[in-house]
Amino acid sequence: MKIKFICIGKTGKDFLQIGEKEYLDRLKHYLPVERIEIPDLKNAKKLSVDQIKLQEGKEILTKLDAGDVLILLDENGKEFGSVQFAEFLQQRFNAGGKALTFVVGGAYGFSSEVYDRSQFKISLSRMTFSHQMVRMIFFEQLYRAMTIIRGEPYHHQ
Repeated sequence: MKIKFICIGKTGKDFLQIGEKEYLDRLKHYLPVERIEIPDLKNAKKLSVDQIKLQEGKEILTKLDAGDVLILLDENGKEFGSVQFAEFLQQRFNAGGKALTFVVGGAYGFSSEVYDRSQFKISLSRMTFSHQMVRMIFFEQLYRAMTIIRGEPYHHQ
């Protein structure tokens, strides 16, 4: 199964780019991961929050294939420990399908159309992280989950 990861805007900090690359390189040994970056909206300052969410949502939905399982990284989603996240992924892998697609929205979250299309919502923490930091944190947790699934020694309990 393939993992797709959709995010809004570029990762602007070098240290975060390095971290993302590190974990994406590690993940290549386990499964294909496609990182899809949707450019920031032009003239966003002239748009309302609802207009921003609507336009970003339309862009997100164009990146999905019919069989994709859509999982939103959302502050109101279900929280997992690392082992539980690995179990969640294993269940999704066992269920089959083409791709698990994880999405980090823009600064204002997701449009109602994106929420309606999603099958799951996951929260990485009750704390708030910048959208750029979430990317690196998610890739590390995905890598950690893969090592847990494979019984490798990266995760310590």
